[in-house]
Amino acid sequence: MVQFETTYAGLSLRNPLIIGSSGLTNSAKKNKELEDAGAGAVVLKSLFEEQIENQSDVLMHTTDSPEAADYIRNYVRVNQVEEYLSLIKESKSLCTIPVIASINCYKANAWTEFAKQIEEAGADALELNVFFLCTDLNASADEMYESYVSILKKVRRHISIPIILKIGKSFSNIPRLVDQLKLYEAQGVVLFNRYYQPDIDIRKMQVILGQVFSTSSELSDTLRWTAIVSGSVPGISISSSCGIHNGEDVIKCLLAGADTVQLCSTVYKNGPAIISKIQNEIENWMNEQKYESISEFRGKLSFSNVETPSLYERSQFMKYYSDKK
Repeated sequence: MVQFETTYAGLSLRNPLIIGSSGLTNSAKKNKELEDAGAGAVVLKSLFEEQIENQSDVLMHTTDSPEAADYIRNYVRVNQVEEYLSLIKESKSLCTIPVIASINCYKANAWTEFAKQIEEAGADALELNVFFLCTDLNASADEMYESYVSILKKVRRHISIPIILKIGKSFSNIPRLVDQLKLYEAQGVVLFNRYYQPDIDIRKMQVILGQVFSTSSELSDTLRWTAIVSGSVPGISISSSCGIHNGEDVIKCLLAGADTVQLCSTVYKNGPAIISKIQNEIENWMNEQKYESISEFRGKLSFSNVETPSLYERSQFMKYYSDKK
């Protein structure tokens, strides 16, 4: 019988299938159902810094008093955090798999005071989903890196549980960022978070919500950077995310060097039953290939292990077309 056990950011998981932060994980009951369906861990629906600030701003418009405005701001924030702490506690009381808290943030000051409370509530780890898209013409690449590192450093001072950074792919040097995060004691990274997808309605002349769910076409970037980061920055756990919809996709990510994967869109589309289906697909493949454990093949096709690492690099784009002639 094949062994699915793996480790991720210092946590022991029964399998590498993590349910990503979303509406799928916004209640303890749902999280227990996901565990029963076969999930190896859950990442709770994020506590959104931007949402709390927006709610505070709306209510603050009802008063001209600075003291009242401060009270409203703190009340909204504390109330939101208390609800989140309850979600952690209730999920931990029902689930035996790791429960990972998640904060969607773009600066550190608002969260450092709550990080300890999240740890005390029983979260097994904290995922920082740094949702920051730089559009400032005067900002340098170094400032982008520093914004992520700054958040990590400040939160790390307050908690001892593993910290995982969920990052975007809008960086000129992703391995360098991951290396910096590792230096400042991040135990894991998620490649990648998925920004809000805009679209344009050409008849109403409005910016609208685009594709909500990921597609299989997004897997290529996930594989490329999972392979490159796992091969060039050892010692930090990687969870692949974006474009993962079936067992074959999971196997590819593991071969590229991922410790785990995060499932979201496919669970929305197919329901929790897809978790056991994916696990069965992985088991069948492992039996065919004569693998008894995930550790036997994880990273076998990472950047450092393939004979031609340049296959993961952009130079192959032109080679693709030259081979078609």
